Amino acid sequence: MFVVLELAGVLSAGIFGVLLARRMRMDFIGVFTVCFVMALGGGTLRDLLLSRHPLFWIENSHYPVILFVLALVLSVLPRVPRSMAKWLHLPDALGLGFFTVVGAGYAMQAGCTFFISSLFGVITGVFGGVMSDVICNEVPRLFKAAPLYATCSFTGAWTFLLLDQYAPVPEIVAVAVSIAVTVLFRLASLRWNWHLPEHSDE
Repeated sequence: MFVVLELAGVLSAGIFGVLLARRMRMDFIGVFTVCFVMALGGGTLRDLLLSRHPLFWIENSHYPVILFVLALVLSVLPRVPRSMAKWLHLPDALGLGFFTVVGAGYAMQAGCTFFISSLFGVITGVFGGVMSDVICNEVPRLFKAAPLYATCSFTGAWTFLLLDQYAPVPEIVAVAVSIAVTVLFRLASLRWNWHLPEHSDE
């Protein structure tokens, strides 16, 4: 199941990566780079920290090919209408949901505690976005007073872990509920601008 979720996450995050790069007016190399990092960055860091070899996108060598084709096709499409701008965060939220569950699940399989597994869910879900923001010369969403991002992933990871371990429901139900919690939480935080308080010594 996690392989299917991982592929769905790669596609969702890859689409958002392409759209992000296009908004930055990058050429194809830039578009593919952001797409690649957005889709595979968090999972790569997860695999390195968990000593999972080969890395997931090397073991599944079709992932980079899919992202290359995705970047190529979406790069030649006409400009995205402004009326569609409000939907651009949907693939990002979906990718966050898919990757959060995958990261937490792989960490549990590796024998990690609940808390560490939840952190691996967050790492898998958000660090591709952190890396792509850096490439786009922006302060990563994770580190500024922006609509909740890592908090949504952390909540979704705990939802999955608790349902999967303690609730009398099939794993597929735990997965579906956890993804829904993460995605809806993220979209709601964007809609109503929910964010953590800023801290300043001034």
